[in-house]
Amino acid sequence: MQKEEQAHPRVLGVVGSPRRGGNTDFLVEAVLTGAEKAGALTEKIILNELEIKPCQACNRCRETGSCVHEDDLPELLEKMQRSQVWVLGTPVYWWGPTSQFKAFVDRWYGAKHVNFAEKKVILAIPLGGGKSTADHTVGMLTSTLTYLGMELLDTLLAPGVNGLGEVREHASVMQRACHAGRDAVKALLHVEDAKSDESCLHALET
Repeated sequence: MQKEEQAHPRVLGVVGSPRRGGNTDFLVEAVLTGAEKAGALTEKIILNELEIKPCQACNRCRETGSCVHEDDLPELLEKMQRSQVWVLGTPVYWWGPTSQFKAFVDRWYGAKHVNFAEKKVILAIPLGGGKSTADHTVGMLTSTLTYLGMELLDTLLAPGVNGLGEVREHASVMQRACHAGRDAVKALLHVEDAKSDESCLHALET
């Protein structure tokens, strides 16, 4: 790890919702806010604004080391490799992740230069129904992370949010998201948590 990354870990937020300014966007942003306040370098990616084509199951990536598609995924994979923590966000569509997010995860199959086992993950999942509506989405992602040897730090569920940006009205959810980002970075830096909960609340308000 480079000296800059030791002092300032990188945290990458990936938003799987097609709506910029939606609940997933704000929930991921809250995690990144906490991470940044703890000393991380953060970046947020909106999948819907990238060209990520679906896997063709052709196995070219395994045979040649490169994907048959020429799109935006290689640049995103480089950002993923440089980041110690990923904040993966998707709303629940028909009991599963969005099509943008699923296409993104499917393409991990050929991402041989990403050291998945070194990465730590925070899941951010807003949904319109009750918590059980997210069971399949959480199960799919948890099993995927386990299979790849990744460490799941936290799963942030925000049930009952339908309106655009409605999650911002749920202070406890937003505060927990901010704390998740802060705590992930403090753990990487081996820093004791000496700040009060007000630090995250203030950061979210500003």
